[in-house]
Amino acid sequence: MLHTLRCIGFAGLARVADAAGLPSPDTESTLIDLAVAGLVTHVPGDFGGWGLTDAGRAADAELIADELDTADARTAVTAAYEEFLVLNRELLDLCTAWQTRPRDGGATRPGPADQANDALILDLFADFDRRAEVVCAELSAAVPRFLRYRIRLADALARARSGALAYVTDNTESYHTVWFQLHEDLLATLGIPRH
Repeated sequence: MLHTLRCIGFAGLARVADAAGLPSPDTESTLIDLAVAGLVTHVPGDFGGWGLTDAGRAADAELIADELDTADARTAVTAAYEEFLVLNRELLDLCTAWQTRPRDGGATRPGPADQANDALILDLFADFDRRAEVVCAELSAAVPRFLRYRIRLADALARARSGALAYVTDNTESYHTVWFQLHEDLLATLGIPRH
């Protein structure tokens, strides 16, 4: 749970539970225990949520370093991270293409050219996703908790391809957001500072 918060940042219960792949009641119970231990904080209200304390961030760093060493997975995760970096550049280009695509039919009612362009870019995302699946499989084989990213990426792409276009870049569970969280996870796991 600490590591989920480390990767997704401050978030509400439903988002934390979804990212962790756990039922909300179990997630909430764990978060309450972590709050009592001083490792997470909770801000109530409509815009509230859960976040790590400095002590929680330090505890998470120790736990994931131990996890990597215990699994003897540092070499495998480092190799997969190098492959991730190659794909990361491509994903950023795809996201830029998606966010800057022309909208001939207007913002509220996409025209036929818009729909064709959306389908073309989504096909490029699907091709990208097949290659990302390989990296996710390598990561999951080394450290099983990485499997959750594969599930979340596949879900975001499936939603986008079924017409929920916000799941490309504009949703808290979008393909882009989940990929960013995977990047954060890899940096944290390998102890690489973000520049």
